[in-house]
Amino acid sequence: MILVFGGTTEGRKAVEVLEEGGSPYFYSTKTGEQDITLQHGVRIDGALDEAAMTRFCTEHGIRMIVDAAHPFAALLHRTIATTASALSLPVVRFERIYPPRDPAITWIDDYTQIPRDIHSLLATTGVQSISKLKPLEATGVKVFYRILKRDSSIALALKQGATAEQLCYYEAPNDIPIKADAILLKESGLSGGFTEKTGAAKACGMEVIAIKRPALPESFIVVDGPYGLRRAVEKWLPEFYPLHSGLTTGTCATAAAVAACIRLSTGDTHAQVPVMLPNGETIHVAVSYGDDYAACIKEAGDDPDVTNGIEVRAQVTESGHFEILGGEGVGRFTLPGFDYPPGEAAINKAPREMIRQNLERLKMEDGRLKIVISVPQGAEIARRTFNPRLGIEGGISIIGVSGIVKPFSEEAFVDSIRKCMTVAKASQSARVVINSGGKSERFVKALYPELPQQAFVEYGNYIGETLKIAHELDIRSITLGVMIGKAVKLAAGHLDTHSKRATMDKAFISEMLHEAHCDIDISDITLAREIWERLSPEQQQDFADVIISHCAAYCQPLLPNGELTILLIADDGTILPLSPAHQPVPSRS
Repeated sequence: MILVFGGTTEGRKAVEVLEEGGSPYFYSTKTGEQDITLQHGVRIDGALDEAAMTRFCTEHGIRMIVDAAHPFAALLHRTIATTASALSLPVVRFERIYPPRDPAITWIDDYTQIPRDIHSLLATTGVQSISKLKPLEATGVKVFYRILKRDSSIALALKQGATAEQLCYYEAPNDIPIKADAILLKESGLSGGFTEKTGAAKACGMEVIAIKRPALPESFIVVDGPYGLRRAVEKWLPEFYPLHSGLTTGTCATAAAVAACIRLSTGDTHAQVPVMLPNGETIHVAVSYGDDYAACIKEAGDDPDVTNGIEVRAQVTESGHFEILGGEGVGRFTLPGFDYPPGEAAINKAPREMIRQNLERLKMEDGRLKIVISVPQGAEIARRTFNPRLGIEGGISIIGVSGIVKPFSEEAFVDSIRKCMTVAKASQSARVVINSGGKSERFVKALYPELPQQAFVEYGNYIGETLKIAHELDIRSITLGVMIGKAVKLAAGHLDTHSKRATMDKAFISEMLHEAHCDIDISDITLAREIWERLSPEQQQDFADVIISHCAAYCQPLLPNGELTILLIADDGTILPLSPAHQPVPSRS
């Protein structure tokens, strides 16, 4: 069991991450006012002191604590640290991302350090800080308190001595309801609207005074984003997720480049290096070193990836200008439709940008570095990937949009479909043929011997998403090859035919058989292909016409500007198109 302390934006993100595991957990807030939906989590509300927290963790078998509370909840952080230490529990701190401290801001450690040479102050530090600011009022400074406009906050503000005239409210972080000499705020990070607040105050000519965030207990495992949280849970509580995440080749290449640059500039060889992902969070990635390179082992997690375990290397040398090149085992684009033209190394735009941004963080952005990415096993591995079909020759491609691979990720699969469809369009093929996999593709290919290899795209289970992509790319002629098992699901309106989302509906299939005048008993079947074996050839065509017509009713609207041909494929390879009698009559205009 995991116990999460939330009530914040990070708390919401933590819930999203933990819900992916499908395992139970507890979510704790102090006031109970946060509106949040939990599917697998149990909500508890109210403050917990050390004794209550220890008792709760013991009684409920808590094995990990996730601290996603407000950064200024210093007492809670200390209580969590003490409790976790006594019970030998790991604590993962879901920290916020903080911009660099602006020297134009007056930074202070506590309320006693607020400059006394101001006449008015707009305090955005919350209702709990009002009592701490009362001594400042006693010196003659007019203080206004910007709080949330809710009954509980207003009541607490008045209880602490604020007057109604001193209270002002806001809906957005950059609201400045009162223009004062200065604004006081907490170093609340990007998710706390710190950048927006300071920007709005500066635009009004106000001095900005910021209270530094308190230090965290040293025992905390600190992450600053959802991927880091998931990886920490997978490491310390591996059974929480049935499947574990991994790293993209782009992240591996970035980690290797960062390690090589650090060694080039300082001579240091760290076992792990920080890598900032495209979403802004930072994870730490294990690296190793050779004579003239740094390396990172591709970690696919539980995703079935043939590149799992390969070594991605980076050599970094000083150069006349900044460049990222592909070395041994990195393929080259030979067809249009990618981020870069034919002849360029198959290192996609997102990984290149990751490398550049991470080297900027090392203050090595002067543009005088040559980074060569290589994969010693790449040429051999590439033969077991889609690369040859896509026109990437000589090795693997360095890819990854998010930097993290989620096992059997729908997003990753649909992204690969989009890339294949983009290449298919760029091949200028007159038609694109989409199939569920290699078996159906082999059967359908014989009908289109004139089409290039790039015109054949696998959709897996994502028929609807593939057709939407075809429409977005303005591909006008599509052939959809579908095996009987997926076809009966598609005919029922399931545009995603995965068994987790769609099952064979015998009642609906019986209705289609009746519509085709094929009244046979299917109560004892377990697989759709068994239906086929009970029909005569004439009945097979009649049944195929009905199935295809139902499939078209759901699929054709997704391709409003295109022509869709649906082919039903039997298990023995027999292909049945819609018979001429059932073809739609062209409209007259």
